[in-house]
Amino acid sequence: MSTGAAAAVAATAVTGLAGEPAVAQEPEVLAVDFADRTGDFRGGATGTLYGFGDEGAPTQSLINGAHITNTSQKAPYGTQHPSGDAIKVEDGFFAKNGEDMYIYVQDYYPDWSYNGGRRPGDTRTYNLEDGTYTEGGNGVWDYLEVVEFVAEAVATDSDRPEDYVFIPFNEPDGGNWYPDWANQKDQFLGDWQASYEKIQEVWERHDLGHARIGGPGDTRWQPQRSADILEFAKANDSLPDIFIWHELGINNLGTYRQNFADYRELEASLGLDPIPVNITEYGMLRDMSVPGQLIQWFTMFEDTKVDAQTAYWNYAGNLSDNTARPNGANAGWWMFKWYGDLDGSETVRVTPPTPGGVDTLQGIGAVDEANRKATVLWGGTDNDVALDLSGLDPAIFGDTVDVEIRENAHTGAEGLAGTPRVIAAYDGVALENGQLQLDVATYDRYAGYQLVITPDQTRDVEAAAAAQPWQDSIEAEDMNLTAATVYTQDPQASGGWQFLASGGQDVGSFNQVGSRAEWNVEVPHDGTYRLQVIGGAPGVPGRHALFVDDESAGTVQYAADLALNANSRWKYRGSAEVLVDLTAGSHTLSIRSSADGTTKLPNSDITLDKVSLTSVEEGEPTQYPASGFRLEDGASLTWNGNTRGGAAISGDGRADLYATAIETGYYDLAVDWASTGASSVEVTVNGVPVTEVSASGKGKWRSTSTVYLNEGINEIELRSPNGAVVQSLTTIRNRGADDAAVSVEAEDMTLHGQASVTNLADSTGTNASGSSFVGWIGNGTANTVEIARDGFDAAGDYDLTVYYANAETSGQHDYNPQVVDRLLQVSEGGEQVGHAYFRYTYSWNSFSQRTIPVTLSTADQSLTLGNTSAWAPDIDRVVIAPRVIGDATTARR
Repeated sequence: MSTGAAAAVAATAVTGLAGEPAVAQEPEVLAVDFADRTGDFRGGATGTLYGFGDEGAPTQSLINGAHITNTSQKAPYGTQHPSGDAIKVEDGFFAKNGEDMYIYVQDYYPDWSYNGGRRPGDTRTYNLEDGTYTEGGNGVWDYLEVVEFVAEAVATDSDRPEDYVFIPFNEPDGGNWYPDWANQKDQFLGDWQASYEKIQEVWERHDLGHARIGGPGDTRWQPQRSADILEFAKANDSLPDIFIWHELGINNLGTYRQNFADYRELEASLGLDPIPVNITEYGMLRDMSVPGQLIQWFTMFEDTKVDAQTAYWNYAGNLSDNTARPNGANAGWWMFKWYGDLDGSETVRVTPPTPGGVDTLQGIGAVDEANRKATVLWGGTDNDVALDLSGLDPAIFGDTVDVEIRENAHTGAEGLAGTPRVIAAYDGVALENGQLQLDVATYDRYAGYQLVITPDQTRDVEAAAAAQPWQDSIEAEDMNLTAATVYTQDPQASGGWQFLASGGQDVGSFNQVGSRAEWNVEVPHDGTYRLQVIGGAPGVPGRHALFVDDESAGTVQYAADLALNANSRWKYRGSAEVLVDLTAGSHTLSIRSSADGTTKLPNSDITLDKVSLTSVEEGEPTQYPASGFRLEDGASLTWNGNTRGGAAISGDGRADLYATAIETGYYDLAVDWASTGASSVEVTVNGVPVTEVSASGKGKWRSTSTVYLNEGINEIELRSPNGAVVQSLTTIRNRGADDAAVSVEAEDMTLHGQASVTNLADSTGTNASGSSFVGWIGNGTANTVEIARDGFDAAGDYDLTVYYANAETSGQHDYNPQVVDRLLQVSEGGEQVGHAYFRYTYSWNSFSQRTIPVTLSTADQSLTLGNTSAWAPDIDRVVIAPRVIGDATTARR
């Protein structure tokens, strides 16, 4: 970089969540050579084991945004888990990015280890019509009947059987039937052959061609077992279509590459062409939801071009702890999303300081030539990082480039993460021989980073970065503490069986009347700020008091977090948000266990990890530039004229983006676009068309619509049948528009049948509004709640946001809560107009929110909420909001 360019870079750096940089350390060098291509981007490392619960758990926006290409789910009609049946979730999985649906055939059994850990014999006779059985043998191995039933179910019930992969055996070397290879090898090989042939027989019966089968599925890389299996399978025409094993330990970050090389060498020694690989379980508890850990796994699997699935350590339906709340992103989700954004690129050579190291700086680089964009993702170090970038071809990027760097800091498993902020923006930086050097401050080893390089854009990247809302943060251990203890969370302790803390430490033992954590912070202007506290409320909702300059300023209300065992209790952290009005200048913010100084607030023994403060006075405008869009079906970035860096969309072309709403409510969606004549841009939010903005002629435009967004991630799709170039979309919170929504407390609804009100004691710490809710809804048509059409007495499109609790589990497991997703159905005048499954909330006293889109056809017919077949979630309140209010406006810019 030239001296002038370096000066420009320094002048335009933006302070991010990290605030002031820590004591200077020697940066670690991450070298990226964009001219050394390593192959097409595979993108398979964001697979997940049991990441899907029931329809909508996780929500479609979370699934699509995370770019999940492969998942392993339980067998159709299996009993291993209450949810996650492959066929029931296939529509959501395949909606956009899903490619391969794996099923664990042994999940037909309810217990772990399967069948008590013992290989079944011939003691049952199965009914292959419905999978039931009677005691007593019939001359057919029991499991072979299970295999046939499961294969038949996929062949006949799935809409996409050709996209399934059968895994007949899961961890057979562990506690599942064949651990003693010396004495059980022949048994396994015979059983593999029988299962393989049975699946192929079913496929042939239905004229489906060749069924794909994966295996062996060992708990770890097993050289001798693998050699024996491959040699046998080659000789008997039963080679797996996907070779499978697991990589689960901390040290696997250092050993996987050699394991993979050994596997490829084994194939070659047997005269086999390379077989695709899927590492169907990887990572430990400590890795989930943590960007700086996930990127290390992603890097290994992308470098070796294999698919891989995050392990299942807790419960189904949350992408292996990489989502927050029913529809929210944690920082891990954003790492999934960034990785998925590389689809369509070529990866490039990245050289970290310690290739193949454990808990070290690692990264992925990629070039998208068609869109003239280069990306680097990295993380895993506490040191600052010096990016040594080379091979930036002038034919692609020109002589000057725009650069944006975003930071994605750890927010806990259930902590809401906003859209990662730009921490540095460089406009028009001159390249020297295709090279660029950049120093980037690191928040901590658990944070992840994204660098995007493009040719010089029309959009001013420096101005966009400077326009971000003010934000500051502090680690809880750095606050002024009273009657509280700082705990170190060693990332390599307990074999990785724990969740990690931002900065490596958290604050606990917050269990005395005088417990408090205080932060001296200076804010830039008068106005409203959002305080977010990342902390763990173990198994029950809880509260802290907030004081500003020793004056009471409200309550910090926490929802319950997972507290299944010592691995998660106090460490499975969520977030609590509260708005506070502050004047410009210095203030002391105090989080306390007591509001009156004499009694503790209910369930106030909550761990604290990190606290942040964000200005929301201006509506917290968040810009999503075209350089971050996912461009589909012919849409592409354009580099001509006065719309350089915009997304050109026309015909079937589409641009997708994933916008954060930290709170549910109305937002102004401002689309900056251009047209060469009369044209329009169609906007779809969360799968539902919401508005069409238009212009009558040539020009550059800003079109604004006021749209209801859901807490968490909102998928926004942009289309333009006649053609447009979209530069960016900006979301701006319009809190004043929330008056258009109607909130109805459940206890004020008309109750039918067994539906009844429960009043919760203040000692529960509940976050239910008014400390009341209605339960015993559903389980038949009689038990319902009814909402009169007061305040929303017009036909049209609405969003129903239901505040609910669901802590139902079914069955037992050694270390997983067997959660049940509860269905809620919405009817208008007796006709069903919407439904959704509602995921686990950890406690019956802890309430989350889930939004159901509905189209109402009348102005006066009441709404009825229930579940005709099983119990519905308990309901605290329902907010009914018109999806769009007012008319869209378009003005020249």
